Amino acid sequence: MTRLKSDRRHAVGFTLNGSATTAEAEPRMLLTDFLRHRVGSTGTHVGCEHGVCGACTVTVDGMLTRACLTLAVQIEGCAVRTVEGLAPSPGRLGILQAAFKHHHALQCGFCTAGILMSLDKLLSEQPKPSETEIRDVLSGHLCRCTGYTPIVQAALDAASILERETDTEMTHA
Repeated sequence: MTRLKSDRRHAVGFTLNGSATTAEAEPRMLLTDFLRHRVGSTGTHVGCEHGVCGACTVTVDGMLTRACLTLAVQIEGCAVRTVEGLAPSPGRLGILQAAFKHHHALQCGFCTAGILMSLDKLLSEQPKPSETEIRDVLSGHLCRCTGYTPIVQAALDAASILERETDTEMTHA
């Protein structure tokens, strides 16, 4: 059987969580599978595979992206950030991640990575989000375990901590 040229793997060069990365992908490989199976970034979960549940949410060049709707070859030259990129260093949780732990904002954890990515983006753009704004962001995610209340509390808590840190940094500048 002869392979068509379009079935060959292509080298995809991109930045993953701040590190230059190259891996091979077939033209029709989804970014979720590429991240998990070719690159080893297993925090990105495959949920509905239709872009509805939000479990696969990552950022590509700073834009929230459903990895299950994105082809791996589309990220050539892009900066991709996954949930692993939220931690300041190995073995340490980021502020939002720590708030999720403190507020028990995850149960099974399957949807958590995507929710964290969306809330991280919100907090970077809106440092003092209202509960309504947080719930609006969460409306793009499906979670069957938490009921969202602990997630909202964790996001509000993280925003408060980030605000205090920013105030402290400005005072010492």
